[in-house]
Amino acid sequence: MRAAILLGAALALPAGADMPGEVEGYRMEAYRSAVPETLSGATVVDDDAAYALWKAGHVVFIDVLPRAPKPKNLPEGAIWREKKRLSIPGAIWLPNVGYGAIAAETDTFFRHYLDKAAEGDPDRPVLFFCLAECWMSWNAAKRAMAEYGFTNVFWYPDGTDGWDFAHYPLEQVTRAPALEE
Repeated sequence: MRAAILLGAALALPAGADMPGEVEGYRMEAYRSAVPETLSGATVVDDDAAYALWKAGHVVFIDVLPRAPKPKNLPEGAIWREKKRLSIPGAIWLPNVGYGAIAAETDTFFRHYLDKAAEGDPDRPVLFFCLAECWMSWNAAKRAMAEYGFTNVFWYPDGTDGWDFAHYPLEQVTRAPALEE
């Protein structure tokens, strides 16, 4: 049974609780909830396997944590500072690509940066992650296979929570710029 890392504490699912199964299509809601143990067509990795892939240096790591939107009700002149993202060193942060339904602009953004990171090779190994118990990475990995033709996909369901809990290094990353920036 995989433990969820929440608020810095390891919490296991209750005894006898079943992990959810894979869904048809993409997960469309409740993105922060128990995830399946599998993703058809992908290799699911734990903390140590993800670390070994990272150390080997041949796998592209894609962080899909959503970007917090700027609050709409900020008073005029208020300073908005985005929350810093600590991630796996060398990872490419592609925020918002893991929603179940994505806008055409987000799809173009995802395809562009994924193709760029893989140097145009859909057989290049890519690993998707977010946080523990987050469907965003599951959706993004599935989309990379089902819609973009990637064939060597890894999914790391414990994400940066598991990575940090295992005491592996983290570094601040900056989101990939929008294509019009």
